[in-house]
Amino acid sequence: MADPRLIEKIAELKKQKNAVILAHYYTSEDVQAVADFLGDSLALSIKAKEIDAPVILFAGVNFMAETAKVLCPDKKVLIPVPEAGCTLAESCEAQDFAEFKKKYPDHLVVSYVNTSVGVKALTDICCTSTNALQVVESIPADQPIIFGPDRNLGGYIKRLTGRIPLGDEFEAKTRACIEFSVRGTPTDRGLMQEQLMQLASDLEMDFSFQQDNMYRRMRRLICFDMDSTLIETEVIDELAIRAGVGDQVKAITERAMRGEIDFIKSFRERVALLKGLDVSVMQEIAESLPITEGADRLMYVLKKYGYKIAILSGGFTYFGEYLQKRWGIDYVYANELEMEEGKLTGRYVGDVVDGKRKAELLRLIAQVEKVDIAQTIAVGDGANDLPMLGIAGLGIAFHAKPKVVANAKQSINTIGLDGVLYFLGFKDSYLDEPK
Repeated sequence: MADPRLIEKIAELKKQKNAVILAHYYTSEDVQAVADFLGDSLALSIKAKEIDAPVILFAGVNFMAETAKVLCPDKKVLIPVPEAGCTLAESCEAQDFAEFKKKYPDHLVVSYVNTSVGVKALTDICCTSTNALQVVESIPADQPIIFGPDRNLGGYIKRLTGRIPLGDEFEAKTRACIEFSVRGTPTDRGLMQEQLMQLASDLEMDFSFQQDNMYRRMRRLICFDMDSTLIETEVIDELAIRAGVGDQVKAITERAMRGEIDFIKSFRERVALLKGLDVSVMQEIAESLPITEGADRLMYVLKKYGYKIAILSGGFTYFGEYLQKRWGIDYVYANELEMEEGKLTGRYVGDVVDGKRKAELLRLIAQVEKVDIAQTIAVGDGANDLPMLGIAGLGIAFHAKPKVVANAKQSINTIGLDGVLYFLGFKDSYLDEPK
């Protein structure tokens, strides 16, 4: 704590100058100890207007002192450290905001209190994080709104109110994640799961029904299929196009992914059709792989929070290793194409990574990482993913084929791959974006 003599001196100066000290909750204990009032930024500014003292010393950042001065122009407002700034407020320049506002003249402007006085001058309603949702809900639904500058707070409001965001660059379909906790023991859990999955399909929403036990928020290992899961293509089809046998291979791939033909037999047939293809095209394909929506964000969050990540793919190691370098994947198991003199031979090396092998690899990695099988997650789209989806603690069918959706316990069909984070218990408010 501060020297008692210093505290006494400050009290004496306050009395002498007829001043009060307003301190934000974020200040140190020493500052709070000598403050007359504590609060958040807007509450303190309002308090500055209510009190009689002619001098206000604002222990906070500069936009807070600016707001207090706007509300009480006849008072002297002092800030101990003028250069104390707020990165959010500084990210939104008044001039830029004014130019943006001109594009939408019929929109009501709601801004978060963490803004400069210049931005506030362009604002119709100023809110805090506490009352932002209430403020927006009080505005008629047909009144378009500009909300700024906090994107995370704006996203939270968008999810809960269903208001459509500005601009064609945004997706018009608003998403929300809602979690319900239900107590009791279902008479027939399997039937309940089946009925809820059907309801999810009928209502075009994604759904996860999980037991709320100690493992639910302690998942540690996540295994992904690669083709049509992490990337929006089947690599073998891309190779086939370059080899001039695209239609033949694509037809076999589709039948295999639907579970209509044996995966190993179909794999052997497709690889044989690639004979003679120059291996240089593999780098070209890797560098232009279409990454699935939400994959970058998902990988960023998983790595940040310490998950072990594996790619278990019926595709090819060359492309799995390319993604491994991109995201820092811990394990990659896929199929190895045989090459001779810079050409594909039409054969593969080693055993095929099929559905059975994927499930075996998931168990093996869990053992190596000393992770209980209940702490594992598997994500895939094809029939050859069903075995690993079935043994994982949480198996998620992602934009999957009908047979897979019909046999999976969890399914994501309407949003990107980062929707997996909701199934793991994450909220948008927990997350930040990849840098």
